[in-house]
Amino acid sequence: MTFDEIGLHEELLEGLSCMGFEKATPIQEQTIPETLKGRDVIGCAQTGTGKTGAFILPILHKIKTKGYKNTSTLIIVPTRELALQIDQQVQGLAYFTGATSITLYGGGKAGDFNAQKRAMAQGVDIIIATPGKLISHLIMKSINVDTIENLIFDEADRMLDMGFYEDICRVITFLPEKRQNLMFSATMPPKIRDLAKRFLTDPIEVNIALSKPSAGVTQTAYMAHESQKTPLVVDIIKAKPEYKSILIFTSTKRKVNGIVKSLKGNGYDVKGISSDLEQAEREEVLLNFTTKKVRVLVATDVISRGIDIKDINLVINYDVPGNPADYVHRIGRTARADTKGAAITLINVDDMYKFRSIEQLIESTVKKLPLPDGLGDAPVWKEKSVNSKKKPYSKKKFFNKKKKPSN
Repeated sequence: MTFDEIGLHEELLEGLSCMGFEKATPIQEQTIPETLKGRDVIGCAQTGTGKTGAFILPILHKIKTKGYKNTSTLIIVPTRELALQIDQQVQGLAYFTGATSITLYGGGKAGDFNAQKRAMAQGVDIIIATPGKLISHLIMKSINVDTIENLIFDEADRMLDMGFYEDICRVITFLPEKRQNLMFSATMPPKIRDLAKRFLTDPIEVNIALSKPSAGVTQTAYMAHESQKTPLVVDIIKAKPEYKSILIFTSTKRKVNGIVKSLKGNGYDVKGISSDLEQAEREEVLLNFTTKKVRVLVATDVISRGIDIKDINLVINYDVPGNPADYVHRIGRTARADTKGAAITLINVDDMYKFRSIEQLIESTVKKLPLPDGLGDAPVWKEKSVNSKKKPYSKKKFFNKKKKPSN
């Protein structure tokens, strides 16, 4: 279905045309018409399927056609990176409509709060905020949400996984009872359904390829001892000179620095990104990676969601993620918008049980490749690890509540 057939405002269609978009993705095709009817919506689809456009487009249509005089829309997200990404998409799609947006998130400079307060006082159509910073503005009464008609939760599963349930409940107490609610997520754990039952009214639920990697991603893995991982990464990059954009995920900030140092020592153009960097530094690193000034980016899961960078050729999981759903989000950074990409995971002995859980979630066995010559003997893949004391994977339990980070 084309966006014209959906019935979006002509100025939105003009913006979509300039960006090269003509046809709606399945999640957009099924949710946008329901949103335009005023229905509450739960949209569940894998990363890279167009979820952001699924809620931005109908909201911009409503802003243009209804002519709101005050702030009409609140989008709540788990991380500053996702807030910035959505803001960029709003600016692109709203170019011909005149709609405005602002981001509210923590971790910025000392004067950011007052700057945000002044900007909101001047008037804005859409607020995109992380829960903690939003609550700060609500408590200080520097933000007026009395006119909110559209409430959107993006990456709802990630917010609950990060421990934001109580914050979300608190935010909602400030909002008008009469409003339209949209909830978008990549997975649908029980607590998401509980949240939906509590705050959504008779929602229509749309599920698209729940928790499955894009078909365009070629997935492989290596068994590797920890000492073999960095030499293996060097070998992988060396063997793929045609890959101009490579994203490496690791489990800790300390490892980010070590991998960056090793790759630089081998002559590669590489940068690292983690929560240790100031926001301005993180934005600069992401910009350089997006524009291909930096070939290799090493990161923690801080950017596994909420970035939409085109043409990432390869994702390397230096460490197996602890949460099976995070694997889907990590490798979803490549093969976006019907393109092709590759994902390689390095598995040590201790992480075999984690990777078996991932294979159960994606309902597929990932091919294990032999180590290149010269790297020594690899650990042996075992379908069952007698040494592991971990319980087997359970779809009901892999969303464990964690401590709430500052945002």
